[in-house]
Amino acid sequence: MRVVQKSAKTVGAHIREGRFQRSLALLAGASSLLGGAEVTYEHYKGSYGSRVMYSPVVLGGAMTVAGLWGAFSRTAARTLLRWVSLTTMLDGLLGFFFHIRGIARKPGGWRLPIANLIMGPPIFAPLLFAVSAYLGLVASFLRPEDSPPNGKLKFRAKKRRGAWETELPYGRFQKHLAVATIVGTFCSGFEALYSHYKNNFKYKVQWSPVILTPLLMGAAGASIKSAPIAKTWLPAFSLLAMLNGITGFFYHVRGVFRRPGGRKMLLYNTIYGPPIFAPLLFAACGFVGLLASLMRRERK
Repeated sequence: MRVVQKSAKTVGAHIREGRFQRSLALLAGASSLLGGAEVTYEHYKGSYGSRVMYSPVVLGGAMTVAGLWGAFSRTAARTLLRWVSLTTMLDGLLGFFFHIRGIARKPGGWRLPIANLIMGPPIFAPLLFAVSAYLGLVASFLRPEDSPPNGKLKFRAKKRRGAWETELPYGRFQKHLAVATIVGTFCSGFEALYSHYKNNFKYKVQWSPVILTPLLMGAAGASIKSAPIAKTWLPAFSLLAMLNGITGFFYHVRGVFRRPGGRKMLLYNTIYGPPIFAPLLFAACGFVGLLASLMRRERK
């Protein structure tokens, strides 16, 4: 028990001081792998009608490689991971534009917003894919776990210029991560809303991410102004979102296996069944909120 408590305190100290570059780079690579797989089969259903649909597939793989490499190399984290993350975030914005255009081009366009939002391309999916890239960008500015504690770097910290270099590497990034939590949770929650609406909310558990979305967003929003809320309500709702995402992943996997053909047609059922990795992306938003609650607040 004492060993576990000591390890938890060590991890918490590393996060508060911005010394968890390798862990976050590894997480960014893993989440990009899941997001890239989700995009791959979603665009496959769209028959890759436009060449630009290949870009998130390629960048998802690049983010995975950059994240894994960045976990073992500080140089790769500060160069390759940073630029691949920025490119992927820009690609997410571009994909958001194309998804909006795709909805506008459906019969009735924006005059039939509910029907076309539900049946058209998932409008916020590209922005949600960019969440993994955002984690990679944050990781590129952090310090490795074996870096000296902040107390030994006070002189160097004062020498640095720019908010990213003076705040983030030393664990002062709470408000910014709270904003990222709001954006990511909104996108993921909206996706869950119309995805479950198409299924007519057949199971009561399908309401859980819809209900948790405004709660987590509210806690993250209040955390921007209130440090106590950032230490209490934000981690509570973030943990609930993570647990809910893991539970949703179980239900989505079960839904794939229960389709006609089951495991015998696993690839087909994964493509055309419930989006298998979508709940884990919702859990990733909860993780960002939990991370925000552990970090220190910006000086400004």
